This record gives sequence, structure tokens and C-alpha cells, in this order.
Amino acid sequence: MNIKQAKTEIKHTLQAYLAKDETGEYVIPEIRQRPMLLMGPPGIGKTQIMEQIARELKVGLVAYTITHHTRQSAVGLPFIREEEFLGKTYSVTEYTMSEIIASVYRKIRDSGQKEGILFIDEINCVSETLAPTMLQFLQCKTFGNQKIPKGWIIVAAGNPPEYNKSVRDFDMVTLDRVRYLTIEADYPVWEEYARAQHVHGAILSYLKLRPRNFYRVEADVDGMQFVTARGWEDLSNLMEVYEQMEIPVDESVIREFLHHDEVAEDAAAYFDLYRKYQDDYGIPQILDGKVKPEIYARVYAAAFDERLSVVNLLLDGLGAHFKRAAEEKRKTDAWYAFLKEYRHLVEEAKDPAECYLGLLAEWEQKFAAEAENGSYSREELRTYKALSAELKANAPDGAVVQAEGQKASEEDAGEAPAEDAGEKQTKDAGEAQATAKKEHARTCFAQAKAGFDAQCTRLEDVKKAAGAALEHAFDFMEQAFECGEEMVVFVTELTIDGEAAQFLAEHTCERYLKYNEQLLVGTRKAALLSELRRES
Repeated sequence: MNIKQAKTEIKHTLQAYLAKDETGEYVIPEIRQRPMLLMGPPGIGKTQIMEQIARELKVGLVAYTITHHTRQSAVGLPFIREEEFLGKTYSVTEYTMSEIIASVYRKIRDSGQKEGILFIDEINCVSETLAPTMLQFLQCKTFGNQKIPKGWIIVAAGNPPEYNKSVRDFDMVTLDRVRYLTIEADYPVWEEYARAQHVHGAILSYLKLRPRNFYRVEADVDGMQFVTARGWEDLSNLMEVYEQMEIPVDESVIREFLHHDEVAEDAAAYFDLYRKYQDDYGIPQILDGKVKPEIYARVYAAAFDERLSVVNLLLDGLGAHFKRAAEEKRKTDAWYAFLKEYRHLVEEAKDPAECYLGLLAEWEQKFAAEAENGSYSREELRTYKALSAELKANAPDGAVVQAEGQKASEEDAGEAPAEDAGEKQTKDAGEAQATAKKEHARTCFAQAKAGFDAQCTRLEDVKKAAGAALEHAFDFMEQAFECGEEMVVFVTELTIDGEAAQFLAEHTCERYLKYNEQLLVGTRKAALLSELRRES
């Protein structure tokens, strides 16, 4: 199975293992909750899917690479205690709590998450002394004499022997106590993940043309040559930062991540072309609707690889628009939820300004706890940190209004006729104070809402810019490629990209709908990519 199928299977397993009956007991008893053992090549994302599963199911995650441990850290240290048996005192060996088990309890204590995943990576690459401990762990869910807490599911991962010379085989007794999943590298599945992680457009464009170079492990006279999914993603992160710092990414840098001579050389040459196409074709100008006539002449005469690269450059440019729109929408939605809660509390608050600050403190505390638990993606963390700064900057300051309200209350009270200065003065003063309090609450809320109104305007501007760029991209695509294979790729990628699909679901684009139906996207794309694989 591929990594996406494995993720689905693990999620279903956790949901089943953590299901409880009417008495609060787990429907599947602990003894029948088999650990899951993922076996597959290195660098295909086994650890990442565990983080995603924990975040999506809102459970804890404790992850260890077991090769970094000794027998003592996994089992615990021995100590001597005395016990009495049949009237005699004996010295008995016991063990301290395993570092790994202690980490699970620490996670429960610090996060409040009583259920979760204990993920052990490279489990079949342990030392000779630790191997029996790992077998005991899979068979009995214990390290030494310490059991895994209830509600924590074991998932382990390892590499087949062809990828690692130090791996150990599992015996039948162990395999009969685990759920064994074999995972294989799968580029289309990784591409979906890579787009969500905003892997560099040059890498995605290259792998679209050379999908066989996504994952390669080959042995020759010079040793092992390999390229993994992890290598592409790590290279992408460096490329993004290097480009911002205007540091060149040459072949020597690429070889540090892609340990395959042929692939590294080919990728380096393509990245140079990709950058050149971006300048030559003027992608930002195309998205602004300002296409030079000579651009069409060049694209008409270009080879298919170059034409497809231009399509991917357009998608890359649009992706920046869609990404910003998604970020601004996420911020706007969270801001709205905060203001809605403040609106509910403000009129009854003794001090509306202090109420806002108290609510903000609660929000930040909750955010910090959830961030510590890994509940947010990198993009979500960036958005909520920016929102936190915005909320602080827009905190209401109603001190002047409050003072003026109190002054008006005192003046109204002072104007009361002398004959009923008692009862009427008290009543008028109370009404004046209530009016002043409501006015103060409304003023504080208006001050708090001012920043949100500006955010809504900013969101609308970003959406309009994204919509205009999309229309200009379709103008170019129609003029340059009509309904050719390039248009199939363009429309398909808009469909499968998460942020693009979200934007299109909320903002109708007639030409997208037309081509999406007309070109039978799924069928045409499958045929096209099949042809590309044969050519590459």
C-alpha cells in the first residue's frame, strides 16, 4: 500500500481501538489491540503521517527513534529492594521506569491528552542487547516491568533489509501479535502531500516530467545511490531560504540531498532552466494580464517539456495567491470567533477593556498549549501567531470613555431637584451609570472590531487579486494552448491542490468549471502522465 492508504488504515485502527462501550471500557480489550508495524523504504513520510494522524484525531504523540537508545534507557536501571517471603527477607531486583514510558506519562501530564500514539521508528535496527526488549515491547506492550498506559496505541516502523544492512528479522511469535503493513513509495500520493506543504515549484515541475526520479535506490560499483522523498522535501526548504537570501542553489548543493549522480545532475540542469523560463516568460506579468506578443510566439515553438514547465510556473504563481487567501481567511475566521465570544461577554463585564485582555490571555494560553501538543500545522502556527499580535494591537482602551460616563452620571445626579433628592437622585444615578456602562461596552467593542473590519477588507483585496490572477492565467492558457494537454494539466492541478480547490469552491470561475467538465480531467490526466512516464 502507499503512505496515504497506510495513514487511512492507522486512523481507522485508532478510532476502533479507542472506541468505548456504555461503561467506559474499551470495546476492543487492550490485549487484543495489536501494535501496528509499518515496513517500508526510508524517507517516504512514516513519521509525518503519525504527526498528521495525531493532529487530526486530537490525540497525543510520543515519537522515538529506537536506535538512539541503549537497553538501560529503554528498560530502566536496576535497583535492589527488600521483600519478605515466608518469614524471610530477600533482596529483589527491580527497575526504574523506562525513559520511553516516562515520556508517555509526561505527555499525559503536560498536555492533558490521556490517549495517544507511541511511535517507535527503526525498530528492527536495534543492537544485539536491545533486540529482546523490542520483541517484548511488541508482544507484551511493556518496557522492562512497565506497561504502556491505557489508551496509548503502539505504532512501530522499520526498513526492509535491502535498505539497511543492520536490520533484524522478526520471528513468527512476534509477527503473530502485530498488524504488519508493507508500504511503498508512490509519487502521486507524495505530490498531493507536497503541494499541501508548499514544496518548491521547481521540484514539483521536475518530478512531473521525471516521475521515475522521485524515489530511486540503486547499488553500483561505487556503492549505494539513492533519492528519497525526504531528500526532495529537505532540498525544497533550503531552496526557499537560499532564494530569499539570493544564494545560488547549484549542483553541489543539490548533491547534498539527492545522493544519485544522474538525478542530481539532471535536476540541477532543470532548475536552471526553470529559473530562466520564469524570467523569459515573465510569469508575474502574465498573471497581471500584461503578456508581451513575443511570449506567444515562443511558447508556440517550444518543446513539450518547456511548455509544461510554463504551466507549472503559472500554477506556482497562482499558488502564492491561493496560499495568501487561505492564510487571510484562516485569520479572519479565528478573529471572528474571538470577537463573537467577546461580544457575548462585554456588556455584562465589570470592565470591558479588562474583559478583552482576559479573554485574549485565555486564547493565547489555549493556543500555546495546543501548539505545544502539535495540534497545528506550520502554516496554522504562522497565522495564529500573526493574529495574536493583531489582537493585542487592537485591544480596546476605554478609560477615557469610562471617566466621561462617570462624570455624566455625577452631573445628572447633581441636577436633581432638592425636594426628591433622595429617591430620584438614586434612580437617575443608577440609570446614568447603566447607560454609561452600556456605552462604554459598545465603545470598547467598536474599538476591538475596528481591526477586524480592516482584516475583512484585506481579505477581500487578497481574494480579488487571486481571482484576477486566475482569470489572466486562463486568458494566457487559452491563447497559448487552447484545449491541449497543457490545459488538462493546468485544470487538473487546480482541482487537486488543496488551497486552490478551497478558493474555487468559494469563488466561482466559469472557465474552470467549463474545462473541468469538458476535458474529463481524471481520465485525460492519467493518460497524459502515463505517456510522460514512458518518454522519461
